[in-house]
This record gives sequence, structure tokens and C-alpha cells, in this order.
Amino acid sequence: MTATFQPDADWLAFHPDPSKPSYVPPPGAVDAHCHVFGPGDIFPYAPERKYTPVDAGKEQLFALRDFLGFERNVIVQATCHGADNSALVDALLAADDRARGVATIRPGVSRAELADMHAAGVRGIRFNFVKRLVDPKPDDYYRGLTDLVAEFGWHIVVYFEAADLAERWQLFTSLPTTVVVDHMGRPDVSQPVDGPGFALFTRFLREHENVWSKVSCPERLSISGPPDYADVVPFARHLVETFPGRVLWGTDWPHPNMKSHMPDDGALVDVIPRIAPTDDLQRRLLVDNPLRLYWEAS
Repeated sequence: MTATFQPDADWLAFHPDPSKPSYVPPPGAVDAHCHVFGPGDIFPYAPERKYTPVDAGKEQLFALRDFLGFERNVIVQATCHGADNSALVDALLAADDRARGVATIRPGVSRAELADMHAAGVRGIRFNFVKRLVDPKPDDYYRGLTDLVAEFGWHIVVYFEAADLAERWQLFTSLPTTVVVDHMGRPDVSQPVDGPGFALFTRFLREHENVWSKVSCPERLSISGPPDYADVVPFARHLVETFPGRVLWGTDWPHPNMKSHMPDDGALVDVIPRIAPTDDLQRRLLVDNPLRLYWEAS
């Protein structure tokens, strides 16, 4: 029997016809943050999920990758699938070494399960602290999961709101792996780049060389809005220019839980040269850094 899932009534589906970007990514470019959703009748959504999306499977993701001019993907496990990484692993196996993955695991996962995920291309696990999406756990819960994947050399991806950084500082700064922060820690872009909120985030990277940041998702952070997302650009550019060897970029397709608008993925790609204004910075952001983190250490 297959499950039938109806998306949330207010769910915004991904853009059906994104524009062709004017910006052409360099050869080998990686979309280092994207997702697959289902299809739910094949890979059911988790009973504990806090949202039900529109299906967005691997075939659509790979078609978008090619259309936008990228060669590889890093697929991040979506919270709507909980700790069942089947859809993620299926996409990785179908990608012919052109994708790597970031999984969600829970206590009790076996070493054999982890080894199978590693063989498929998983190279990290994600800890989500965004309370509207998950129910965060005590620090020791995350330390225990970090220990489980240590032998595989996996890194940790953390997703949090700006206010959570101070609260979880001790945990984040004690993790013994590479730590990749989603979406610049979701800064308040109505405040100055050198204001106290973002200054704490830049201190996080400056004082801890194992910390990386994704300079993605202007559509989630912007107040000024599309297509330029001008208020987000200074934040992302500051990180790209200050920490050029520790930044990643991704589309975030299919843009889960967007409420204000659904971005045009081509327009998102056209933001890249504004946050990485030189060929060298673009190559490091899109090619060198993701290949080093996800492929070369394999």
C-alpha cells in the first residue's frame, strides 16, 4: 500500500519555469545546498514532520542542476523525512558520483547503516535548532551523534536562528569536526553588517578555523526582496571576502517553507557575482571549497 500525502494548504511550490541565469558558473561548480522531497508515495514523509511539501524528486533536481549550469549537488536531508534517509540515498546512488549528501541520524543508528550511507555518498549530518521546524534537544544529544560518525570523518551541518548562536556557543565551539553553518546563521539584515548580531557570527568563524558558512538563501533573509535581494548581499560578500576558503553556496531548491514568495532559481544564481566579485572568489566558493569538503576527502 502506498501513502497519499496532501501538501499543506499554504505551501508554495517551487518555480515551474526558472529563468536562465546570465551568470555562467565555472566548470565543476557545485550547488552545495538543496533537497529532495519524496515522492511521498515512494518515500513517505515522516509522521512527526511539521510540514508536508509538494513532491520534488531527484529527476527534477538534476534537471535544474543542468539548466542552471552546475555539475554537482550536495543534497541535505529534509526535516519532512525525519531520520529516514531513503530518498536522499536514492538520489545519491542515481547521481553517478555527481552528488554528496548530508543525513539526519538518531541514537541507535547502526554502524552498518552509517557505512551504507557513506558508501552512497553521505559525508555529514545535520543538526537543526530552528524551533518552528523541529524540537531541539540538549547538547549531549548532539555530542553523542557526533561520536557515532567520527570514524567516517563526517562533518556537522548546523541550522539555527541568529539568537541561538549565543545559547549554543559552547556546543558549537566544542564540536571536533568541520562545522558548516546553514544560511549565515540567519542574520537580521535590517541591522548593519558590523552590528553586534553579525559580529558574533563573524567572531565564530574568525576564532574557530573549523567553522564554515553557506552564503545561501537570500530569499529567506531579505526584507527588500527579489530579484536583487540587495539587503542580503553585503552580509554574504563580507563572509566570502573574509573567509574565502570556508564558504559554500547553494540554491536551497525546492525552497521549503517559503511564505513571502517563491524565488526564481535563475535570479538566485545571478546574485553570485555580487557576493563573490572576482573569478578567484567565485571558483573557491563554487568549486574548490565544496570539492575539498565533499569529494577530495572521500
